Amino acid sequence: MEKNADEQYNKMVNTPVWKLITKLAIPTIISMLVTSLYNMADTFFVSQLGTEASAAVGIVFPIMSIIQACGFTLGMGSGSLVSIRLGQKRNEEASVICSTAFFAALSVGLLITCFGNLFARAVLGFVGADDAVLPFAKDYAFFIFWGAPFMCASFVLNNDLRAEGKAFFSMIALTTGGLLNMLLDPFFIFSELPIFGTGIVLKGFGFGIRGAALCTLLTQFTSFWLLFSFYLRRKSICHISIKNVFKDLRVLGKVAATGLPSLARQGLASIASIMLNRNAAIFGVSAIAAMSIVGKIIMFIASMMIGIGQGFSPVSGYNYGAKRYDRVKKAYIFLVTSGACVMSVFAAAAVIFAPQIIAAFRNDPDVIAVGTVALRWQAAFLPLHALIVGTNMLMQSTRHIKAATFLSMNRQGVYFIPAILILPQLFGLFGVEISQAVADIFSMFTAIPYMIWFFRKLPKTSENEK
Repeated sequence: MEKNADEQYNKMVNTPVWKLITKLAIPTIISMLVTSLYNMADTFFVSQLGTEASAAVGIVFPIMSIIQACGFTLGMGSGSLVSIRLGQKRNEEASVICSTAFFAALSVGLLITCFGNLFARAVLGFVGADDAVLPFAKDYAFFIFWGAPFMCASFVLNNDLRAEGKAFFSMIALTTGGLLNMLLDPFFIFSELPIFGTGIVLKGFGFGIRGAALCTLLTQFTSFWLLFSFYLRRKSICHISIKNVFKDLRVLGKVAATGLPSLARQGLASIASIMLNRNAAIFGVSAIAAMSIVGKIIMFIASMMIGIGQGFSPVSGYNYGAKRYDRVKKAYIFLVTSGACVMSVFAAAAVIFAPQIIAAFRNDPDVIAVGTVALRWQAAFLPLHALIVGTNMLMQSTRHIKAATFLSMNRQGVYFIPAILILPQLFGLFGVEISQAVADIFSMFTAIPYMIWFFRKLPKTSENEK
C-alpha cells in the first residue's frame, strides 16, 4: 500500500497538469453529467403527468439542495484535507479524516430523514408548495427524505476517492446509479409504456410522481454501495473505520471548516430556490414549472464546469501541499481556459434552441414562453462560470477558507437574493427570469481581485526549484 501511495504522489506532482486535470476531469464530468441527466430525466418524465407535478419537482429541489449542502460540506471539506495530507505523505491522517467525514455524513442524513418525514407538510409549505402542488410534492419528497443518508455519505466517498486521484472509481459508481435511474424512471412512473413505431406496449408500475422519487432512492443506494465497496475491497489509499473517528475528535471541526464554502454555496442555493419558487408562484404554476425546468437545464450544463473544477481540486491540493506552486498556477490557467471554451459551446446551443428545449419537457405555451426567456438569459452568461467556479475551487483546495466561503456565497446568495427580491418588483416576471444572470455578472467581477491577490501572495519558488 505504501508503494501505491508513493506512485500516486509521484503521478500527482510530476505529470503535466493539463494531462492530469483532463484525466481526472473526464470521469468526473461524466459522473456530473449523468447525475444531472437523471435529475433532468425525473423532471422530464414527471412533467408528462401535468404542470402541477412538474412544479412539485421544483418545490422539492430546495430540500435536495439542503441534503446536498450537508454532503458537499463534509465531502469537499474532507476531500481538500485528504489531498493535502496525501501530498504531504501523511496517509494515516488522511484515513482519519475520511472516516470521520463518512460517519458524520450518515448521521446528518439520518437526522434529515427523521425531521423531514415528521414535518413534511410544514417544510413543503415553507419552500413554496400551495394547495394545488402540495399533494404531488408530498409524494415526491417522502422517498427523497429517506435517501438523505445515502446521498450525504456518497458525496464524502466520491470526493475522497477523487482526492486520491481515483476519479474513475467514483465515475463507475455514480454513472451506474444515474443510468439505472434514467432506465427505470418510466417503469416506476407510468402504467403503460408504448414503444414508438412498434405497436408494443410495456407494462409499468404506475406509481406516478411517487415512483420517480422511489426510483431515485433505489439508484442513490446503488451508487452509495458501489462507492463504499471500493473502500471495503481496499482499492483506496484511505481506509474507513469507526475506530478512526475517535483518534482525533478535532478532525470533524477541521473538515466542517474546510467544507464551509460548500455549505455556504449549497445552503444559499437552497434559500435561493425557495425565494425563486415564492416569487415565481406570484405569476402562476406555469412560472414555477418553467423556472424548475430551466434550473435543471442550467445545472446540467454547469455540471461540466464543476466536473472540470473537481478534476482540478486534487491536483491543486496535492501540489500546494507538496509546495509545487508553479503547478498550481498552471493548473488554474488550464481550468479557466478549458472551462470557458466548454461553457461557451453549450451556452450558444441553449440560447439558439431555447424554445425547443423547453417544449421537450412541457409542451405548454405558458411554460415555454417563460422558460425560453429565462433559459436564454441564464445560458448567455454561463461562460462566466469558468472564472467564478475556478477561483472558488482554487481557494478551497488550498485552504483559503474565508476567501472561498465568501466567493461561494456570491452567485446564489450575496447577489442573487437581492436580485430576486428587487428585480421582480421593478420588472415583474422578467425580473424573475433575469435574476440569476445578473447575479452571475456581479459574481465574476468579484472573483477577479481574489484571483489576483492569491497569485501575488503565492511563493515564487517551488519546492523542486530550491
